[in-house]
Parts: sequence; structure tokens; C-alpha cells
Amino acid sequence: MNFDELTRFLEKRVQLPLPGNSAHELMKPRLPNGAPIKMNHASNPRKGGVLILLYRDGENTYFPLIQRPHYEGIHSGQMALPGGRFEEWDGNQYETALRETREEIGVQEGKVEIIGSLSEFFVAASNYMVLPVIGKIDHKPGFIPEPREVADIVTPAVQDLINPTNLKEKEIIVQSGFKMQCPYFELQGRTVWGATAMMLSELVEILKEFGDS
Repeated sequence: MNFDELTRFLEKRVQLPLPGNSAHELMKPRLPNGAPIKMNHASNPRKGGVLILLYRDGENTYFPLIQRPHYEGIHSGQMALPGGRFEEWDGNQYETALRETREEIGVQEGKVEIIGSLSEFFVAASNYMVLPVIGKIDHKPGFIPEPREVADIVTPAVQDLINPTNLKEKEIIVQSGFKMQCPYFELQGRTVWGATAMMLSELVEILKEFGDS
């Protein structure tokens, strides 16, 4: 997928109404019987930001995903976009996404040109309201994983993300033994599901328009 054409399209498209929840629902995990998963939280959600970092390699477009290390937590071992929680010194969630990307995979903020953002997304499992920021960089960065937060980095092509043969579904059992029926993207042999898949689903729906433009 041509980097220049794609990024020009996205710069204009993110200024228009976004598909939002209708796209998120396409990748939403459910109980094995098909019922929705409900979670209640006593506190208001914290803010966070993640970065969909599009970069050029040749004439094609790629983006990094990270694999979280295994730890005692709800996102243990999962695939994710680089990002994290909003801190008081961040001016906004865009800065959060850029800072966390530098901390996690070593891409400096000044190297990234912001395209815009997708719809804010509520991550029910961790009680975060996350802004998926889209940025671009004109070459493949030299990624440096932060070992405490990143076990591995994979770099799928955007074309793989929108390839319908990579959209699949299976039962996933999380650490607590809780079972879910999950749509997922299979990217470079990795299972990308949950909140990350739901956010990426909005990008996929938008990119269907790019194919028609």
C-alpha cells in the first residue's frame, strides 16, 4: 500500500466523521454463548494514548506492534500498540502516545509527524479511555524495545491488516481462566485481539474507503 497516497488520504479522512463504535463492535470479544461481556468500575476511567505509527519501507506502508512481557496483569503477553497512560506532565493524549512510543520502542517524538486520531476508545478491562493517534515517519525507524515493557516488536504491513484472510475468530482463555470468543487479526503469526484489534478495526473500516477512492 503506497505510503504517500495512504497518508495523504488519512490526513483528510480523519477530519471527517469516523465510524467509531460500529467499527469497534466488529472485533469485540463475547462470552462463549455469544452474550456481551459486562464490566463495572467504581472509578472514572483514566486517560491514555496509543500510536499507530505508519512508516515507509520501499513504497509500502508498515506499522509496529509490541508484545507485552508475561506478568501478573490483565494484559500479560498480549499484542498492543505502543502507548500508555496519560501523565500530568503530558499536555494531551497526543503527547502521551508519542512519549510512550519513545519509552517503549525508542522512536523519538520529533521524528513523528502527526496525521490525526481515531475515535477515543474505552478499554473496559483496565478502565482507560484511550486516544488512538496516527503518526507517520518517512523511513523505517531503528526500533529499540524497552525490555521491561516490550518482549518483542513485529512490523506488519498495512496491507496485511486489511486482508480479509487475516481476520479470524477463536476462543481465548486469559490468565484468570476466563473464556471469551474473540475475533482477531492474525499478523505475522501473532494473535491481535481485544482492545488493540477493536481500535485497529476502525482504521480498517476507513481504509476500505481508501480502496474505493
